[in-house]
Amino acid sequence: PVALHLDHGSYEGCYKAMAAGFSSVMFDGSHYPIAENIEKTKELVRVTKGKGLSLEAEVGSIGGEEDGVIGAGECADPKECKMIADLGVTMLAAGIGNIHGKYPENWAGLSFETLDAVQQLTGEMPLVLHGGTGIPEDMIKKAISLGVSKINVNTECQLSFAEATRKYIEAGKDLEGKGFDPRKLLAPGAEAIKATVKEKMELFGSVGKAN
Repeated sequence: PVALHLDHGSYEGCYKAMAAGFSSVMFDGSHYPIAENIEKTKELVRVTKGKGLSLEAEVGSIGGEEDGVIGAGECADPKECKMIADLGVTMLAAGIGNIHGKYPENWAGLSFETLDAVQQLTGEMPLVLHGGTGIPEDMIKKAISLGVSKINVNTECQLSFAEATRKYIEAGKDLEGKGFDPRKLLAPGAEAIKATVKEKMELFGSVGKAN
């Protein structure tokens, strides 16, 4: 199954995405005071449920920059996570020290203490791990064991695409025949992304679970 999902959307952006036909939206209210995050998320829960759409919410900003949203990379308050989860969202992204983009060498790693506390309070709520690129496999597997059901991997796909496209051009293949045709020029990058996605699906244990 494929979902057309809005990532790190503003409150207004979520409505625009829904009007455009998106089947899933994420409202990133992590930069608001918790009371305002709750208020806006509650209204979006009402609207998305009425339309049969899924809604992802966030507590505790994810580090780095994604879709114009800049986060400091903080650990979420588990009690605030429960407040948002209890509103009826489909899934919840909680900051646990993860960041968007490449991780620095001095990165302290994921806070499993925070993740465990969030999972204990939110129960069966599917948790989301943003910034999946560069997180060691053992941390990924432990996060999954603690309730993470969706892992976002974007930077790694982009890097795979860039590397494959660079090799194609450096080999001069764009100068051979109609190698400049975008369908040929971009094909190696597209295949590289597919290979990366397949690798991640196998690592995450999501193969064969579509229904």
